Amino acid sequence: MLVKWVREGLGRVIIFGEWLTRPKAIERDVAGQSRVDEAVKHLSLYQFYACPFCVKVRRQMHVLKLPLTLKSVQKDPAARQALEREGGRIKVPCLRIEEDGKVQWLYESGAIVAYLQQRFGVQ
Repeated sequence: MLVKWVREGLGRVIIFGEWLTRPKAIERDVAGQSRVDEAVKHLSLYQFYACPFCVKVRRQMHVLKLPLTLKSVQKDPAARQALEREGGRIKVPCLRIEEDGKVQWLYESGAIVAYLQQRFGVQ
């Protein structure tokens, strides 16, 4: 019980710290943002709300203005089951990428951030 309270408290501190230090989002023209909005419809981030690695990925999503679908593995049993069944393990963050009829599950926050920067960053 104590561990749960400590974890919850630390999670709130992490979220508050992220909010305080959130960097500015990039700016795109309307057409460019529309293309990005369409492209991210095929991406989903499986995550825990207060996980520091998930915060790292969501922070990059904010900077790149990426409205990805977020799946809470903690609160949504169906998302948790899909992550385990299709992704192979329950580990967050995990980015589900669906392209050309194929699905890829990308684990590790650093790899996810690199993918998002490479695909959606300002060139």
